[in-house]
Amino acid sequence: MKLETLAIHGGNIVTDSEKPVIQPITLSTTFIHQPESMIYARANNPNRHSLEKLLAALEKGGDAAAFSSGNAAGVAVFQALEPGSHIIAPDDMYHGLKNAILSIFKGVLEATFVDMTDLDKLENAFRPNTKLVWLETPSNPLLKITDIASVAKLAKEKGVMLACDNTFATPVFQNPIDLGADIVMHSSTKYFGGHSDILGGALITKEADEFWEKVKNVQIGGGAVPSPMDCYYLCRSIKTLPYRVKGHAEHAMVLANFLSHHDAVERVYYPGLKSHEGHMVAANQMTGFGGVLSFLVKGGADAADRVISKLKYFTNATSLGGVESLIERRAASEGPDTLTPQNLIRVSVGLEHLYDLLEDMEDALK
Repeated sequence: MKLETLAIHGGNIVTDSEKPVIQPITLSTTFIHQPESMIYARANNPNRHSLEKLLAALEKGGDAAAFSSGNAAGVAVFQALEPGSHIIAPDDMYHGLKNAILSIFKGVLEATFVDMTDLDKLENAFRPNTKLVWLETPSNPLLKITDIASVAKLAKEKGVMLACDNTFATPVFQNPIDLGADIVMHSSTKYFGGHSDILGGALITKEADEFWEKVKNVQIGGGAVPSPMDCYYLCRSIKTLPYRVKGHAEHAMVLANFLSHHDAVERVYYPGLKSHEGHMVAANQMTGFGGVLSFLVKGGADAADRVISKLKYFTNATSLGGVESLIERRAASEGPDTLTPQNLIRVSVGLEHLYDLLEDMEDALK
């Protein structure tokens, strides 16, 4: 199946005797004992089974595990590592997972944060106890682009696993497993959900190996699993994913071009722009550049806050990937230890009419 067909039909596993067109929601927490049946909802559920099967197919992996949040998914990978393991991660890693490494796993795991776009710096960061390289491309919020295939080659030479956060790109625009990654992570709260009303996370593995069994044990034993209702709605939302993200990317490209020529803007971060230092790498490993961009407003944090306060159709809120445009001064959300510039505004470009968005932004920047 092509991607658009897979998104619609891949998660629709109907077991009901009445044969409804759409899979029903199974709310039961327990199941009658019979050969090869499900036993308990923390371990499995028909709706979660359908979602995981769909996610694995979309990312061209061997298996998938759904979680109650993106952070729960990322943390499950870290939990599956042996104590004393060393992780190499991006210097602008999503702050929620970075904080988890530095706080929850303090004294348990070691971590080095480097600029993943510099392969020399990455290679110098390896240690004898390095067990995992964690990528995030495009990154949040600076939209850095990492050459997945080159990092995968280096990780393989070192005998180290490679995991890639593919939330910004989605499987519509990028397949890290095809480029050499061992595990792909998603915050399914974002583009998979697509409407800012479902919390979830996911991991997809290239193959169900020994490490993956440890991840699954964390999922089932830890119990941070999504509800049947959340799994049902994620499968429903994914049906429109290929078309939604293409609209997001189209709008983001136009808005990025507009901002890059505006006198009130210092700099725009969007890999679709030829001026972006990672543009060529992105063009080689992605089929689209995504729906998120960031830009620096001239005048500092106060000027950025004033711009945001004047907007009508861009909602000042955290998160991304919904049909509505969201905007925030990212450093204000990340806290006092952030390395993000204080005047950086991150935009999740929505599916409102493009002219309304451009007019709104023009008025706010005056």
